Amino acid sequence: MPMVPLSWLRDHVEVPEGTTAADLAAALVRVGLEEETIHPARVSGPLVVGRVLSRVEEPQHNGKVINYCRVDVGRYNDEPGTGKEPSDLASRGIICGAHNFEVDDLVVVSLPGAVLPGPFPIAARKTYGHISDGMMCSARELGLGEDHSGIIVLQKAFPGREIPASGSDLVSFLGLGEEVLEINVTPDRGYCFSMRGVAREYSHSTGARFTDPGLPEALAEPLPAVTSDGFPVEVDDVAPIRGHAGADRFVTRIVRGVDPTALSPRWMVERLEMAGMRSISLPVDVTNYVMLDLGQPMHAYDLGALAAPIVVRRARPGETLTTLDDVERELDPEDLLITDSPDDVPGSRILGLAGVMGGRYSEVEPSTTDILLEAAHFDAVSIARAARRHKLPSEASKRFERGTDPQVPPVAAQRAVDLLVEYGGGTADSTVSDLDHVPAVPPVRMRSSEPSRLTGVDYSLDHVRELLERIGCTVTGTSTDAVWQVQVPSWRPDLTGSADLVEEIARLDGYDNIPSVLPAAPAGTGLTTAQHARRAVSDTLAQAGLVEVESYPFVSDSFDRQGLSDVNPRRLAVRLRNPLAEDAPWLRTSILDTLLDVAGRNVSRGASSIAVFETGIVVHPQGTVPAGLPSAESRPSDAVLAGLQDGVPAQPWHVGGVLGGSAVEPGILTTPRSFDWADAVEAVRRVASVLGVRVEVTRAWDPEPRAEHSAPPMPAPATDPADVAPWHPGRVATVFVRSGRELITVATAGELHPGVVMAFGLPKRSVAFELDLDALIEAMSETPIQIKSVSTYPIAKEDIALVVSDDIPVARVAQVVRQAAGPLAEEITLFDVYTGDQVPESHRSLAFALRLRAADHTLTAEESAQVRNSVVKKTRKVLGAELRS
Repeated sequence: MPMVPLSWLRDHVEVPEGTTAADLAAALVRVGLEEETIHPARVSGPLVVGRVLSRVEEPQHNGKVINYCRVDVGRYNDEPGTGKEPSDLASRGIICGAHNFEVDDLVVVSLPGAVLPGPFPIAARKTYGHISDGMMCSARELGLGEDHSGIIVLQKAFPGREIPASGSDLVSFLGLGEEVLEINVTPDRGYCFSMRGVAREYSHSTGARFTDPGLPEALAEPLPAVTSDGFPVEVDDVAPIRGHAGADRFVTRIVRGVDPTALSPRWMVERLEMAGMRSISLPVDVTNYVMLDLGQPMHAYDLGALAAPIVVRRARPGETLTTLDDVERELDPEDLLITDSPDDVPGSRILGLAGVMGGRYSEVEPSTTDILLEAAHFDAVSIARAARRHKLPSEASKRFERGTDPQVPPVAAQRAVDLLVEYGGGTADSTVSDLDHVPAVPPVRMRSSEPSRLTGVDYSLDHVRELLERIGCTVTGTSTDAVWQVQVPSWRPDLTGSADLVEEIARLDGYDNIPSVLPAAPAGTGLTTAQHARRAVSDTLAQAGLVEVESYPFVSDSFDRQGLSDVNPRRLAVRLRNPLAEDAPWLRTSILDTLLDVAGRNVSRGASSIAVFETGIVVHPQGTVPAGLPSAESRPSDAVLAGLQDGVPAQPWHVGGVLGGSAVEPGILTTPRSFDWADAVEAVRRVASVLGVRVEVTRAWDPEPRAEHSAPPMPAPATDPADVAPWHPGRVATVFVRSGRELITVATAGELHPGVVMAFGLPKRSVAFELDLDALIEAMSETPIQIKSVSTYPIAKEDIALVVSDDIPVARVAQVVRQAAGPLAEEITLFDVYTGDQVPESHRSLAFALRLRAADHTLTAEESAQVRNSVVKKTRKVLGAELRS
């Protein structure tokens, strides 16, 4: 994001002395430019001028010769006879290994307490038999360049510049003490990717006087006229995107005789470094500097390597380009290219990817003396697509894709020419080329009452006009006109409708002036049944001790780590065309796809136990037929909209949870216990209970198909272990509800497979559950739950042990027992399971405790016995059960 040094900003707007980066951030946030961060000064602490009073060379045993110096640092001096190493001179003793200075030279001294780039703190230390009470600095040690051959001698480094007295602060003198504000720019305000744009916004916020550097009037000399012999440029765009030509303005200027050894001025290098760029060469630095200052990306070519004309065209099938980063790229027919014309074949040689990055050919070399400068205006959509297609988010593409000012290229080109002439010793060629096909922008029609209508603020019409003119608009209309014609400035391509203008008015007037009025909800409205249900589910799980989390719904290799087979339907996922992260392009089909990663991340951060859940949307594209995108030129028909809706994948709400480690921590009054499969099943039961839905549980996997039993039916278990991944096939349950004769699976719960536990870094024998909330909510009764009165009559107890085939799930037996017991059954609990010699082979004994109670009388022994007999009779008939003797 853009860096904003205050010293650079002052070139274009009046910033009061004493203004800090924090003050600047506070001013800019009032007009919608948020602070990203404030970068501290590169050097802090005492960095001062020192005069060398004495220098003694001392050979060392390692063959090195060091200098022991006494240096006058003004008010930081030790008095004669005092200090860490007393001397007859008011000075400090410093060891230095460089030899490029003499007595009486003025040098840069960092004293103890200073912090140099690195960070490298300075402290007094004993070395080579002396105490070095500071350091004389080189350019590289201060981050001022790569020169480390010697220390900085100020008279030589800054000839003609007055050097401050000994002990004077050098931080500001060397440009090292400036804080730099980094701001966050929204996509619609690309003009703020320049000092010009930020200075304008600072002026809007504070009222400070702003001088626009992007206008021809800001140049020292008038812009030269276009000449017929300028370097020829053609635009041959046979396939414009959305009807917009790839380039509608292309300015070229030529500078001859540039000294290839000329260095960029120190002030320019410092500004580039504060903006996060490194100095490369004078021509490249100049184009980068102009881009940062005016927001106009530029490119410099070796004129001697070009063959006229330059042709802007789309890529052809099979073409490739090696960009400046030494990567050979296959080009797409939508890519916009800059080409030249060797052998009189127009557009036959590719020079670069327009607005994104140049190619290896024709770049400025160390021997280049004649330079052609390019300043163009490219189609934003073409540049944005190319940058994303080739994964090249360059500084140029960031600006072009947000929209640049089509009127600034000739000004930017002239600024670059002036800098190359001044610092490179070149001569501006008299030829000027400016291909200008920029279409006229029609004015925006806006009702004069629109700002007040949309914001609720009673703006005066004069104030509305003043705010619009402040951002550069030209307003045609009077206070009596109902509709105004507003011509937006060239640097604001985002202002295309009246609502955009109203947003600017509200922004500049201050969002705080818009009243906060909570609209009254119409009677009978509020949260839907599904919304109430989802909130109740989250509350229930939180009350059970689970922590709610929220994860990104994007999946990378989670399917593989969960052990899903290649034919598992959960692998049928939607792939994003433009994912936030290239390694996570899929939308999750299950909450566990992302929740397992969250759980594993918590464990890797030191959590010994986890109990997390998430409520969210999953995407199931099965059966979806994608529809093509309609044109944006007009409103799609109802049939087209219906087709689009049909092409949207199903997105049901799910809730999932992962539990691992200690369910009960060891303590004086507690018995430690780890989470197990029953905790996962119980979490599902809790969710169903709070929604008033009765659920049943059965095994999810059975290696051998079991015999069919008479009603009530149960969901058939999976026979392939891969079908129940990521769960352990022998410790996983299916939870379902009955809707008439239909069985609806709503959840899966149980212990995770050991391989999955290992793959995600979870505690051993971790468990998980996932529940289809939409299906469960659909099963909710439409009538409110009826609360029955509590019976005050005593309870009757009956225990009954039934011998059944061991392939019959307990849930099925419990359901038949409950049906047989009828309305008198208040609670039915399984309290014992027995297998052994006392029951037939392949059978087991299930013992149930029945709590019976009537609402209006005390049950008799006969009534209790009747319930018992009914249970025995029905379980024998339905399940083939026998009463255990």
